[in-house]
Amino acid sequence: MEKSLKARAVDLLSRREYSRRELERRLAPHAESAEALAAVLDELAERNWQSDARFAEQFAEARARKYGTRRVRLEMRERGVDAGLIDEALSGHDDFPAALAQWQKKFGQLPQSPEEKARQIRFLATRGFGMDVIRRILRHAADDLPDDPSL
Repeated sequence: MEKSLKARAVDLLSRREYSRRELERRLAPHAESAEALAAVLDELAERNWQSDARFAEQFAEARARKYGTRRVRLEMRERGVDAGLIDEALSGHDDFPAALAQWQKKFGQLPQSPEEKARQIRFLATRGFGMDVIRRILRHAADDLPDDPSL
């Protein structure tokens, strides 16, 4: 027996949060018409079963452990989240602890050559961390090293 559009939506939402656009993309192949799909999505939002604000909060919290706000912002935009909700979800987020954790996990030591420095910068930049944060990471790591190289 074919599941109803609403049942499919509830099934998807029972596993994780979805933005309205994500849900629309997942359900579109099963919808009889665009109007029927819009009606189901509107009903889900009215009942607060689907919320872009809730999705943005959870997505930002989960992704910010590994990625910078620039990348998280871009990914949320791709998922159709409103710019205001993105700003709200990312407000007060500091990239430094996540960037430092990623840098320590991958490298753990200062670059020994310009090529290695470029590699470390590129690694952090592709994860959405800004150059100001990347410079702080490399400076912070240098400050933590002992002055005596024999130690």
